[in-house]
Parts: sequence; C-alpha cells; structure tokens
Amino acid sequence: MNLTELIAFISSVCAVIFVLVPHEWAHAMAANLSGDPTPKLMGRLTLNPVKHFDPLGFLCCALVGFGWAKPVPINPDNFKNRKKGMFFTAIAGVLTNYLIAFAIYALYAAFSRHAYYEMASASRALLYLAVFIRYFLYYTFLYSLCVFVFNLLPLYPLDGFRVVESLTRPINRVHRFLRDYGQIILLVLIAESFLCSVLSRFAGWANYFDILGYVLYFARQIVGYPIIMAWSWI
Repeated sequence: MNLTELIAFISSVCAVIFVLVPHEWAHAMAANLSGDPTPKLMGRLTLNPVKHFDPLGFLCCALVGFGWAKPVPINPDNFKNRKKGMFFTAIAGVLTNYLIAFAIYALYAAFSRHAYYEMASASRALLYLAVFIRYFLYYTFLYSLCVFVFNLLPLYPLDGFRVVESLTRPINRVHRFLRDYGQIILLVLIAESFLCSVLSRFAGWANYFDILGYVLYFARQIVGYPIIMAWSWI
C-alpha cells in the first residue's frame, strides 16, 4: 500500500463516521420529536460517534461501501401517532444522508475545481492534505448515497423494514418473513458482495454476480444523478 492508497483508506474511514453518525442522530431526533424520549434517555440523541458505533456495520461500510451503525432504541407506544411516528423515524436517517450528499457534492466540485490544484502545487504537505480532502469529500458523497439506498432495502433491521413495519400489521406474512430472515439475507448479500470484489481481481466476470454492486451502481448513477445535475446547473 503506497501513501496515496493509505490516505484514501483513512479518508474513507473518516467518511464512514461522517455519514453514519448523523444518520442515527436523525433517527433519535425524529423519535424524540414524535413523542418518544427513549433515544434521549439512552444517550443516543448525540453526534458522539462512540454512542453509535457498531463494529460489524462500520467494517462492512469501509470494505464494501454498505454498512450501518448501532440501531437507535425506540418505543413506538410513546409516539403521539404510532404509525406516523414510526414512518417519520424510519425515513429520517436516509433523508439526512441524501441532504448530506447534496451539500457535500457542492464542496467536492468547488474544491476540485478551485482549491485542489493550487494546494497540490504549493508543497508536498499541502498536496497530501489536498488528496485527503478530495477523497474525503468524494467518499462522503458516495457513501451517503449508498447508505441512503442500502437502508431502504426492506430487510430487518434496516430502515426499509421499519417503513414496511409502519405500513403493515405484524401478522402480515411478508412482514414476518422480512423480520425473521432479513438479517440473514442481509449478511449473505454482504458476504457475497465482498467475495465477488475479491474474485474480480482475478476474474472480471465475478462483478456480474455482485448483487449489492448493482445497488451501489444504482445509488451512484441514478440516485446521485439529480444532485450532480442540480449543482452543474447552479
């Protein structure tokens, strides 16, 4: 691993923290606004990364671009309106990620166009700092989109399942299946994606079987397209 690759890795780790922590904070804030003080009482209404850290989810996000933080505990019985509270709390995280992606892309584009080359040509130290900032902004944009799309998958314990949960009854068969087997399916998909990324170094055809890779492509090329076009127009 050369120095540029090391800088890219460090910036990706920082980007993961920057993306996942506001996601969970938004869940806690939405629950609190909906009438449930549980996240606040559990110390989750904070931007302190330590409170939201999940080792497996953090590692998955750093390795394959998809991940999660420690789920925010809520008590739906405390919501002023149970279904609305559950729905609002479920989508708060992903909406925050999309807003982060929208804002961060403007910084990435502006930095790449105006500041990057000036810093890179000034000194070696500023060159490395410029590389770090550029990678950090790009990875934050990319991971925000990926977390937005990934968390909308209707698999327990992701936000997509919480949306389904808010719109269906627990006795619903689909609801029960997604809750009972969602986490297993999720781990299989992540393992399959990681295996395909390793095999692709030796056989390019492995990328065609990367299911989450298609989700990543959708996040970057489809979901991110309006953001790129909007800032290009502005």
